[in-house]
Amino acid sequence: MQTMTRRAPACFAFLLLSAVLTGLWLSGCSNDDGGKTVSAQHEDMTAAPQGANDTGVDNQTDTDRPDVAMSDEFLKDLVTRSYQYVAMYNVNNKFAAKLGGWNACEADTALKDHTTREIARPNNDTLYVSCLLDLRTEPVILKIPAFDTDYASLMITAYDHYVNVPLSSRVGDFTKPLTLLIYSERTQNYDGKPVEGVDEVFEATGDFVSAVFRVMPHGQDKDRFAKIVEQMKSVTPVTLNTFRGKPAVPVEAAEFPAVGETDVAVFGDNLFEVMQFVFNHTTFSADNPEDQSILALYKYFGIQPGDTFDPAKVASINKRRIRDVAERIQNETLASSADEEKMARLQPKMFQPKGETDLETLLTVSVFGPIGLPQEEAVYPSVSTADGEPMNAMHDYVLHMPAEDLPPAGAFWSLTLYDLKNGFFIPNDRKKYSVGENAGMKLDDDGGISIYIAKDKPDGVPEENWLPIERKDLDLSLTMRLYVPDLEKLPGWSPPKVERVTE
Repeated sequence: MQTMTRRAPACFAFLLLSAVLTGLWLSGCSNDDGGKTVSAQHEDMTAAPQGANDTGVDNQTDTDRPDVAMSDEFLKDLVTRSYQYVAMYNVNNKFAAKLGGWNACEADTALKDHTTREIARPNNDTLYVSCLLDLRTEPVILKIPAFDTDYASLMITAYDHYVNVPLSSRVGDFTKPLTLLIYSERTQNYDGKPVEGVDEVFEATGDFVSAVFRVMPHGQDKDRFAKIVEQMKSVTPVTLNTFRGKPAVPVEAAEFPAVGETDVAVFGDNLFEVMQFVFNHTTFSADNPEDQSILALYKYFGIQPGDTFDPAKVASINKRRIRDVAERIQNETLASSADEEKMARLQPKMFQPKGETDLETLLTVSVFGPIGLPQEEAVYPSVSTADGEPMNAMHDYVLHMPAEDLPPAGAFWSLTLYDLKNGFFIPNDRKKYSVGENAGMKLDDDGGISIYIAKDKPDGVPEENWLPIERKDLDLSLTMRLYVPDLEKLPGWSPPKVERVTE
């Protein structure tokens, strides 16, 4: 049995936590009457919050009090540090609800379409096997087949949104069947000893995790596509006792807080309840400054790992302000996705394990589209307009790539169209949302390609290269994906620009 390990978290200076404790809480947090700062209130972080007049928090309901005297900077920090957990709580629990519960897997039999609403910016170029696992009572073992594909990977993600890829065809996996045991620090009925018949072991950073396989379906080869689908259907989860031929250990039902229609809704409705649940089912590291920062922040409000959520005992905050700040951060982050310099800077840190990313990157990917792959597996270049203006469905657009400028992808590439705000596919009768090897594309005679985003198909443009839109005031965004990118060629390659078609 092989044990999969991750590199230890990098040692960072404890500057962020210090900023929270000595800067954000000590500046601008005055009462509505222009009163005193709250430095004295925060000298002892274990003390319960004492009322809105000094701290900006109290134990009344939102409807019983005026706007709290909490600085915008404080609320920005609260939302920024919480976003990765809120986003992944929404994603994992929505997928589990779709599956009808935990410890279940669902294999795609077709590429995803515009009815997908569980996650922002789903891809339309691979098939998924989505497994949602409850690791509290027993480890879960996945029985994994060999895949007849040029690309496959397994990604495991808990509520903290740190991404681990324990298996990938890039490094030679999936060539033969194997069994993978997954557990967490809190998993019961497992002593860590080797299990006969288990090939590999992986420790997750939380009790409720998504284990997601991405598989290139070779969509233009019907026979191979059908074979791959059948292989994907064979992925099955079993608990350790069941794997050993024993009765499964009874599982206590979890009382999940409500998910939100959007992440912003959670911030406005039940942030503290969600975060208490997340804290109870997430592994926090003593030597990770981001972990310690958020634990200290929520301890002040009366929320810490191991507690039971009691709205009468935790400090309350003005939910309207929290929601407004969350929405503002969401909009600002979405707008910044067109900043090529920023996105290039963040790319190496996107979708990485704990200790190999930072708060800015986690916020960006959590807002723009959770649970992607690290750059060794895939990159997501920023695609912007030539004139710098946002794309809008009131206009048509074209993207040209000559043969020498095609993306440096070792496996395959795709270009997918979404609405900017929600990150959903643009509905259309053709169910055409992306251009690429799996969703269909046609190269020019010279080996290049021209892709049109338009209300009507332009004359002479292949059907495969037309992404249809409905003429209305809707902001659009394009996401490019390069699977197994050539990391040596990538720095010298520039993503194409989108040009507005003259009307």
